[in-house]
Amino acid sequence: MQQPIIGVIGGSGLYHMEALEDPVEHRLNTPFGTPSDALMTGKVGNVPVAFLARHGRGHKLLPSELPFRANIHAFKQLGVKYLLSVSAVGSLREDYRPLDMVLPDQFIDLTKKRESTFFGVGAVAHVSMADPICTKLTDILARAWVNSGGQTQSSEQPLLHRGGTYVCIEGPQFSSIAESHWYRSMGASVIGMTNMPEAKLAREAQIAYASLAMVTDFDCWHPREANVTAESAIANLMKNAETAQKILIQAISLLGKEQPDSEAHHALSSALVTQPADMSPEVFERLRVLLG
Repeated sequence: MQQPIIGVIGGSGLYHMEALEDPVEHRLNTPFGTPSDALMTGKVGNVPVAFLARHGRGHKLLPSELPFRANIHAFKQLGVKYLLSVSAVGSLREDYRPLDMVLPDQFIDLTKKRESTFFGVGAVAHVSMADPICTKLTDILARAWVNSGGQTQSSEQPLLHRGGTYVCIEGPQFSSIAESHWYRSMGASVIGMTNMPEAKLAREAQIAYASLAMVTDFDCWHPREANVTAESAIANLMKNAETAQKILIQAISLLGKEQPDSEAHHALSSALVTQPADMSPEVFERLRVLLG
């Protein structure tokens, strides 16, 4: 099969890709452990794609238990250059409503317990996270929303919002009311538990990354809406998942044709402090796939 250059990470409610034809299961090992589950490769239309259920099929892993480094490294092993991340979020804005979709362009990382870099222990790199999302990928996702029949202006139908800050918390508990208001005071637009350090690691792996965030609730800040619960969030997740599948089909078709060059594809060119010649053989072997 042709090498998949497009990867999809399915979050809560998206444990498989219905459109994936001729799926093949890959159980990969990496220098950073094993991924959340087997990666599935196949084709969507005529475009080769690799898919991973972020929490594992059956949703068995907490956000803090996710093997983020192994997940991203596994995509890199398969040759992925573009990564579309789908995840559930709570809204911190009145105009970002449940069942809407959001294309965040910034992150605030408040996680505490997660390994967030491939480097260290013999090699140093400092990638820029000033612009963590590939704008060319968000352009494609925005067009895919329209192509799949999504609304751009409506007071009743779900909308796609271009831009916003995703604040990532450790979880697995939802926020307190005080925390929810604090996140709003930061200027955050949505809240989730999984896009960090995923986005950081994708940048270190020189993979272009974009997030399709599915709004399920208003967290707990809203004075007139019920506080988020797992039950209510999952109910909206299932409604959102069908829309996400349609968007992904369109986005994969566009991305397969255009294959844009991204700044992320050259992220290490100005970030690598320890040059390969100065790495020990063991360190170089650990990073070889990432360095190219």
